[in-house]
Parts: sequence; structure tokens; C-alpha cells
Amino acid sequence: MDILNGLKVVDCTQILAGPFCTMMLGDMGAEIIKVEKPNGGDDIRRFGPPFIEGESAAFLMINRNKKSIALNMKDPKGLEILKDLIKDADVFIQNFRPGALEKMGLGYDDVINNINPKIIYCSISGFGSNGPYKNRPGFDLIAQGMSGLMSLTGTPNGDPVKIGVPICDLNAGVYAALGILGAYIKRLKTNKGQFVETSLLESGLSYTIWESGIYFATKEISSQSGTAHRLSAPYQAFQTLDGYINIGAANQANWEKLCNALSREDLITNDQFIDNASRMQNLDSLVEILNIEFKNKSTSDWVEILINSGVPCGPILNIEEILNHEQIKEREMIINIDHTKLGQIQNLNFPIKFSDSESRPKLPPPLLGEHNNEILQSLGYSDKEIDNFINENIITS
Repeated sequence: MDILNGLKVVDCTQILAGPFCTMMLGDMGAEIIKVEKPNGGDDIRRFGPPFIEGESAAFLMINRNKKSIALNMKDPKGLEILKDLIKDADVFIQNFRPGALEKMGLGYDDVINNINPKIIYCSISGFGSNGPYKNRPGFDLIAQGMSGLMSLTGTPNGDPVKIGVPICDLNAGVYAALGILGAYIKRLKTNKGQFVETSLLESGLSYTIWESGIYFATKEISSQSGTAHRLSAPYQAFQTLDGYINIGAANQANWEKLCNALSREDLITNDQFIDNASRMQNLDSLVEILNIEFKNKSTSDWVEILINSGVPCGPILNIEEILNHEQIKEREMIINIDHTKLGQIQNLNFPIKFSDSESRPKLPPPLLGEHNNEILQSLGYSDKEIDNFINENIITS
């Protein structure tokens, strides 16, 4: 894809939030230079099993369209190489703990004043660069708990439950990419760079749209509601004869269509369910009635009946089922990539489609230090200098 052709990003992030951000930028055509520590590189290279011939499946999923240099930043010569990379870049992104890069002369003020005055400098951290928690390490699980998300997830009155995917990490990556692109647009107009940051805690909190709104309005503290919606009903999962189905009859028109499809027209005029407010007040009774109805047929039978009746619905699928689903195949969400070591591997495709740009990966997930020479040569280092860097363990593979 060529949307961001010409945008050069120096990526000093690891694990998930930062690499997810830079993969998205790379998918849109940006050049991503992934700076990894020697002797192992990005920690996610060791996440597993599963491994494919020693390569972590987790790493392979979020590091395509990147070039890797394994650089010893603790060595003064390695640090100078990193500064050369930043000097030649449009974006510098890092997820070190706040204050760590300042000690190395790579804080935002250092970079903007001494290295690259037009840089877009992006920081992702657990809690942000200020506030009483700024120096605490941040992990997705911690952010899910503190942001309120785990208090909202699971069955009513149950134990706190982590969302099944690392939502705070992933969302922080999306927000970082959005912030970088916003700053890039601003720079195109003003020729000025700026500091962009987001945190795992804020990325999780930002998803509590309904729950924060309810608290602002009423001071009521939302709790776990299973699969049900907080503000409209019926909008949740129901058990069928052979599985589960999600029903989205959240407005009056769809509620009445659902009743007709179930041959339960009597529910439309029942005072307990006459409008959304009534259905929310009597949700337990409503769910009990609907569960009895849905258990009479299979999920596939109900999907066909309800879709033909105009009722929004869908089955609850596992990962195998969705990855092999006809809709996903038609939308080309599974792609094949030719990996340097492994041959052909599969990845999830970029989920945004552009009418004028084909969404195809340019580079496979890199081996550690795979592009050492190419990157250093692009900075003007000679073959002899590169050999010296290797001998001095400033770059490794």
C-alpha cells in the first residue's frame, strides 16, 4: 500500500502496543525501522509456544512491513547510530518507561532541540508522562483492571474478568497511530513536529462510553452485565438448541420484528415489555422468556429465520470458524506472506480498505537484525565501519 509512502518511522518499541501501531503505519506504506536490542531482540520473539521453526507466532502476527536492526543502544557508538536514524526520520516512537530515554539524551526536548526539530515524537506508556503513576510499569492486565474494564466484564455478581484480547495494548496502539497521523497532517501545514503520547490506562478508560456516561448522569456505578447491553434490550446472547446466538433487537421496530419471528406477538402488547424502558426494567423476565423460545431450534435455523424477518443477529463463532468464514474470505482478511526463513505464513490483513491502494504486505516479519547492513548503508556507513560495528558487538543478529 502506498498511502504513507515517504514517511520514515524509527520504532523503538516492543511487545504489543507500539509494534501494533507501527505495523498499521507500515501496512499503509510507511518505512518502519525496528530498532531491537541485541541478544534476543523484541521480547515478544520469545512469547510462546507456539513457535514455527523457532520463530514466535506472536511476533509474526504484528511485525510485518518492518526492517530490523539489532543495535546496542548502551554503547556510545550504538547510541550515535540511533541518533543518526532519528535525524533522518519523520517519526520516532518509543515505549520506554517515562524518563528512561531522557537519561540517554533522547527525551523529546533533546531530540527536538539537538537532533531533528521536525520530528513527530510518540510515546506509549502504562500511565502517561505525568501524574503520580508516571513511573510505574504498565501492562495490559494492570490497565484493564484499573480502567474499570474488568469490573464490567463477566456474568453479574461474578469475579472480575479480563477481556479475552489485550484490549488496552491494542487500543493504545491504534490511538498512537491516530495521533501520529494527526501530527503528520499538522506538520504538512506548519512544518513543525510535536510530542504525541497515549497510555494503556487512558486507552482502556476511553472505552467505558456507556458506563462513564451513566456515572456522570446518575453517579450509579455500572457492574457486570454478561452479554447484555446497559441501555437497551433485547441486545445480548441467547442459548439455542446447539449453541448461542446474538440478538440485536435494540430498537422498537426490531423488537416487534423479533416477536413476530418468534410467533410471540403477545409480547409486543405486554405492559412489561411495551417499550425499551420497560424491557430494561424487566430484563430478567424477558431473558427467561426468550431463552425458552430460542432453545427450540438450532443456531443456524434461528439465523435464517431472523435474518429473513429483518432482525439483526449472528452466531457466536470460535476462532477456527471465523477464520474460515465466507465473509472473511471474501473480504480478503487472511493473507499469505513469504517469510525469509519460514516460507509462506498466514497473517490477518489490514482491516481498512482504500479504493486507490491495494492492501498487500511489502515485507515479511523480519529476522532479528535482518536489515542491519541495508539500514547502516542508507545512513552512509561504509562496509568497513559496519564490519567494525559487528566485531565490537554494536550490531548483532
